[in-house]
Amino acid sequence: MTTRHYALPVEQTRWQVDGQQTVVFNWEYDEGRDRMLGLYEKGKAKQWNASDRLDWSHDVDPDNPLGAHDENISIYGSPLWNRLGPERRAEIRRHLGAWSYSQFMHGEQGALICAAKIVQTVPDVDSKFYAATQVMDEARHVETYARFLHEKLGLAYPINPPLLSLLSDVITDSRWDVTYLGMQVLIEGLALAAFSMQRDHTDDPLAKAINAYVMQDEARHVAFGRIALREYYPQLTDAE
Repeated sequence: MTTRHYALPVEQTRWQVDGQQTVVFNWEYDEGRDRMLGLYEKGKAKQWNASDRLDWSHDVDPDNPLGAHDENISIYGSPLWNRLGPERRAEIRRHLGAWSYSQFMHGEQGALICAAKIVQTVPDVDSKFYAATQVMDEARHVETYARFLHEKLGLAYPINPPLLSLLSDVITDSRWDVTYLGMQVLIEGLALAAFSMQRDHTDDPLAKAINAYVMQDEARHVAFGRIALREYYPQLTDAE
């Protein structure tokens, strides 16, 4: 069970979000946009299997599982940091890595839920096609971060309140375009920057590979949101 890995107590292991949404079917199967269908083709072609693409036989350094650079720790160089011995510094590195990757894991599950919601609610069939490939992407990301946390760190953290609040706002809104804007553009855009920082400031090869592969998928996801909203938002009235 995941709860045995959590560094903080968890009162519940499920979060149920109530919301209303309209499920849209579209019988016009030949009205796809070239750019969206091109992205769909990329989504199909770029699928990867975390079980065999990543080297899970790699053993991480227990004192620094991400290979993180100490200068990126907020208390680095402070009197407190200077008083800490090697064991406490190793503990900080391990917990910071677990916290970061735990939020990635939880955020990716939020993206999984949102992508599945887009499949149901977006009116265009080509968008439904691409969103279906993103559902698979996000499931793979959750699987990958969870496996890294469980097998390599043996430690995880619950979702942090700001991320929980943001996901709640996006998931509960019934408008499909708000799901796009909140998840595909804002959250995915921020995640892409966070993954990039992790990739560039960590030295462990497995941790770097995970973020590099996830970033390839996330770049398509952000493009998906921009393509869809670029055509939809100019049609809105001033009141909307």
